[in-house]
Amino acid sequence: MAKKTNTSKKTAKKTKKKSSTRKKTARRSAVSKDRDTNTLNNIGSMATGVVKDSLAQTDPSVSIPLRTVTNMQFNKRRRILEMGDAAQQRALFNTGQARKFMQTILLAKGCKDLIEAEKTLSLRGMYYMSLHTIEGSKEKTFDDQSESDGILEDLEVSLNGLREELHVFAKKRGTMIGNITIIDNGDEIDCRRMGTGGYAIPSICEPDIIEFSKCEADFVLHVEKDTVWSRFNEDRFWEKHNCILTEGSGQPPRGVRRLLHRLNHELGLPIYCLLDCDPWGHYIYSVIKQGSINLAFESKRMAVPEAKFMGIRAIDFQRYDLSDDVKIALNDRDITRAKQIANYPWFEDRKDWQKEIKQMLKNNFKMEVESLITKDISYVSEVYVPERLKKKDFLD
Repeated sequence: MAKKTNTSKKTAKKTKKKSSTRKKTARRSAVSKDRDTNTLNNIGSMATGVVKDSLAQTDPSVSIPLRTVTNMQFNKRRRILEMGDAAQQRALFNTGQARKFMQTILLAKGCKDLIEAEKTLSLRGMYYMSLHTIEGSKEKTFDDQSESDGILEDLEVSLNGLREELHVFAKKRGTMIGNITIIDNGDEIDCRRMGTGGYAIPSICEPDIIEFSKCEADFVLHVEKDTVWSRFNEDRFWEKHNCILTEGSGQPPRGVRRLLHRLNHELGLPIYCLLDCDPWGHYIYSVIKQGSINLAFESKRMAVPEAKFMGIRAIDFQRYDLSDDVKIALNDRDITRAKQIANYPWFEDRKDWQKEIKQMLKNNFKMEVESLITKDISYVSEVYVPERLKKKDFLD
C-alpha cells in the first residue's frame, strides 16, 4: 500500500487528536482580503479600459482569452492541459458581440458588488441578480442560466481570478469520508464520523477555507457515483484500508477536483480512480488527471497527473467471469467518443491505454462498476479493489 509523504506525516504529528466530530475555531471570510483587493483592481482595470475607449470615441471592447481546443495545449513535462495566448476582442459596436459585451460588463459589476458587500451567491443566484428586461425593450439580459454561466467563465480567465474569487459558487456535488480531519471555515470536522451521508465537498476548497488538520490515510479512492461510494462506506472500506473515500456524482465538479489535487500535492496521497468501463469513465479520468479543455486555465490547481485508473477494465469481463447480463452495447456515440479519447495527445503514446480502448471496442460493450454486484453485493469493496491495490494493477 502506498504511504504518505513526509509532508502528510508532519501534518499528522503537529495536530493532536480531537475527540469531537465538529469543533469551532476562528471563522474566516469566504475569500481573503488580499485576493478581494486584487480581484477588485482587475475589475477596475477592465472598466477603465472601456471608459478610455469611449472617451477616445473608439469602439469599447474587452479582451477575452479563447477557451477552445485550438487554444489549448498539452504540456508533456507537467502532464497537464494549458491555455494558449489567443484572445478575442469583445466589442460593443459589433452586432455579433454586443450582447455578450454588455453581459460581460453587467456580470463584472455584479461580482464587484458582491465583493464589496462581502457576500457570496450561487451560480443560479448570480443569474437572477443580473436578470432584468432592458428598459424600453422586451430584451432580457439573459435567456437562461447557461448564458450567465458561460460569461462568468469568461470573466474568470479575463480577470485572472477563480470563480470563487468573484464570490460566486456552484452547487455542492461530491462527498468524502475517511481518515482525515479538516477545518472548514472555522469548523473542525472529523471525516471519520460522518455517518452514512459523508461530508459534502464544497464548491470552494482553497486553503483559506479548507485546512487539513490531521491525516492518517495512505491513499484516496475516488469513485464515479454516490451509489458505489455508499457501498464502500457501508462496508467501512476506508477504515479497513486506511484511506479517504470521495465521489463526484459522475463528472466531478471543480470543488472535488480541487480537493483531490490538494490531497495529492499537499499531503502526498496517491489518487486511485474507480470508474466505469466506458468512454465517459475514461473521460472522467482524463479530466481528473490532465484537466479539461474548457477549463485548461485552471489545470495547474485542479489536475492530478499522478492519478491512477483502477477500473473497471475491459478485460474484467473474462477475468472475473461476469455474465452476459452486465454487457451494455456500445452505440455510435460511444464508439466515436472512444476513438476521440484514444487520439488525445496524453493517451496516444500510452500503450496500455491504447490496448484498453481497443479491447473495449473489440468487446463492443461497456460495463459499469455496479456489474460486480452480480458476483456478490460487496465484491467490489471486499475483492476487486483490494486485489487491484495488492497487485498495483492500475492504468496510468
